[in-house]
Amino acid sequence: MVVKHSSKRHAAPKKSASAKTTKKTSTSNRKKVGIEEKQEEERGGTTATKKSSRSADEVVTYAEYEYELKEIDAQDNKVLIGPAWLTRFERARITGARSLQLSLGAPPLVKVPEHAASSIAVAVEEIEQKALPISIRRILPSGTYQDISIDWLK
Repeated sequence: MVVKHSSKRHAAPKKSASAKTTKKTSTSNRKKVGIEEKQEEERGGTTATKKSSRSADEVVTYAEYEYELKEIDAQDNKVLIGPAWLTRFERARITGARSLQLSLGAPPLVKVPEHAASSIAVAVEEIEQKALPISIRRILPSGTYQDISIDWLK
């Protein structure tokens, strides 16, 4: 299939003063509709809001359910949720948060090694020596969670 392009350029139609007025009116109408929707929600009514521009048969929706958070009590300092070590994501989150604290003037909790050229190196050293008084919360989709002290992890 061959597509031919026209070299002629079409000029955009000029907007008149009445078009500007119409635009202002439609904006104020949208504001009124938004206010009415908020008032309807406050009254307890539900308004259907479309979350996607796709048709209903193209969108997968899942039933939403609420759950209560329930803590699992650890026996003998055992890790019951997830691996028995820090995951790379947990390690990265802790390193980043702690290096930010150090760069903003927090005192280091370990002796600063000579090879440490940045706050990130000091934060990594604190994690390796398990000097940070923090715990990790691992949550399952069912709502059960366990708070794990960094001392319990390998």
